[in-house]
Amino acid sequence: MSPRDPQQAERRHVPPTVARQSSLRDQNLSVVTRTLFASGGATSRAGLAERTGLTRATVSRLCQELLDAGILAEQRPAENVRPGRPGTPLAPASRTLAGVGIEVNIDYMAGRALDLAGNVLAEFKKPGTYADSDPAAVLPELGDLAVGLVEQVRATGARIVGTTLALPGLVESTTNTLLLAPNLNWRMVEPVPLLGPRFAALGVEVTIANDAKLQGLAAATLSPGRLAPDSTFLYVSGDIGIGSAIIVEGQIEGGRHGWAGELGHISIEPDGPPCRCGSRGCLERYAGKYAVLEAADLPLDSPPGELLRRLEAGDERAHRAVHRAGWALGIGISDAINLIDIGHVVLGTGLAPLVPWLLPAILRERDLRVLAARFLDIEITGAAPDSSPASTGGALRALDAVITKPAQWLGTAC
Repeated sequence: MSPRDPQQAERRHVPPTVARQSSLRDQNLSVVTRTLFASGGATSRAGLAERTGLTRATVSRLCQELLDAGILAEQRPAENVRPGRPGTPLAPASRTLAGVGIEVNIDYMAGRALDLAGNVLAEFKKPGTYADSDPAAVLPELGDLAVGLVEQVRATGARIVGTTLALPGLVESTTNTLLLAPNLNWRMVEPVPLLGPRFAALGVEVTIANDAKLQGLAAATLSPGRLAPDSTFLYVSGDIGIGSAIIVEGQIEGGRHGWAGELGHISIEPDGPPCRCGSRGCLERYAGKYAVLEAADLPLDSPPGELLRRLEAGDERAHRAVHRAGWALGIGISDAINLIDIGHVVLGTGLAPLVPWLLPAILRERDLRVLAARFLDIEITGAAPDSSPASTGGALRALDAVITKPAQWLGTAC
């Protein structure tokens, strides 16, 4: 029999009640924060006790810890609500903890910082041309912009809890590696070290994620920890390419590797135009921004409103181009509905303003191709306007770590 490991023996003799009590406290903290953030408004300690089922004494003790950590903040009691002493409402704290989202897309880079109350503390957006670019040149530029953003956030007194880098491609989240971004022409890139020494010196933790998945997360969220009334849908983005995300109750359904929802590379016509991914006839070759502008006989660098202006003016070529995009989207969306049985589709970024012109062709294909179309009420809507939804989603994802696991942030108030 081999000698016993002293450390193992020491661990073995820790009273099991200690671990259980600590775990229960952490769980109760999570219940309190998730309940309060989801409520969408200020809530008293008594109200939290009623909603969570915890005792008032337990809620008061936990709330004090969350107040001390800068996760919650006390609000002024409402006047003349009821007889007696009103409870002091609690709400998500402002300018204490912040999440950051940064992104590189084909024609811009952007960043946004949100606090727990959903306030934008700092942001940037810079146009550029990044197709066929060198990540070793592009990412340090993004890193320098992110340094400025972080410095602005810290000047408000807030502490950065995490940063999410959004990229338009396949992401391996466990290794923080971008495997493939066809429109950027980036392959097997470890982007975080390339953000540069100035950014690294900030000591900010960075994870990477697919941009369309983060856009979908933003579309499902009204404010940190608070979901939109309908938070289950297929999200379809319309930047230079077409991305998508499956969102179920406000959570990204990524599949086995986190790659589920690559609608942009569904084949619309097997022998159609070549795609940068190496295949042919992909959806984004019909409904991506460049494809629509080209079909409408517009320059690829046209101002965002030019296509809309021509549609409103009745320009025949613009209408044909958007009808063609709607036809292709209708096929791709119908395939997705048949496969995953989802009843709501949200069109985001460049597609959202085009919904009135896209919808007739999409609905025609839906009615033709979705097996259960006559039994379902399938809603297709545009996402709320947001100039940098992937950055918003990245910031929300970083803040979610505080809301769902607040125990690890106790004692971190600024």
